[in-house]
Amino acid sequence: MSIGTTIRTIRKRKQITIARLCAETGLSQGFMSQVETNKTSPSIATLDHIANALGVPLTYLLMKKEERMSVVRKDERKTTTSGSHNLKVEHLCAARGLKLRLVEIPPGASTGEVPHAHQGEEVHLVVKGRVLVEQGEDSAMLEEGDSFGWQACTPHRVTNVGDETAVVLLAVHAEPEDGFDPDAW
Repeated sequence: MSIGTTIRTIRKRKQITIARLCAETGLSQGFMSQVETNKTSPSIATLDHIANALGVPLTYLLMKKEERMSVVRKDERKTTTSGSHNLKVEHLCAARGLKLRLVEIPPGASTGEVPHAHQGEEVHLVVKGRVLVEQGEDSAMLEEGDSFGWQACTPHRVTNVGDETAVVLLAVHAEPEDGFDPDAW
């Protein structure tokens, strides 16, 4: 979506007439019409005036569509499996190198037979169950409500040591150029 189209969409959604927008910004209707139809590109200063009149941050007008808020409904989540134990991974949402996942780990299962490593950073919240987390020489037994984080470049592993399926909420951040696999747990 281009800037002009964005301006028109916001203006119409907020039921602001082009005449009112022009009165608040001091711009002519002809100029605003050209802006909204993407026939001319306003300066940053002019965009700032338009943004203020629309009640939105200037940065919002400059964002590409893929940079704006994304919503993933519960019934629209992508689900994959990971590792030798085929852990169920629900892909909740992603934004610019940050990925949020919900992972189900059956009793006795783990993220792999041996610890694994990849680029990025991870933080986790144990939503349900009891897990053993290991990274290098460090390990901890965690239960519902506990959280942990680590640099993912050091080999690590999570094992369900409880009698029920463990559920772990995982946020992982890696720069796209790091070669991070978006479908990995």
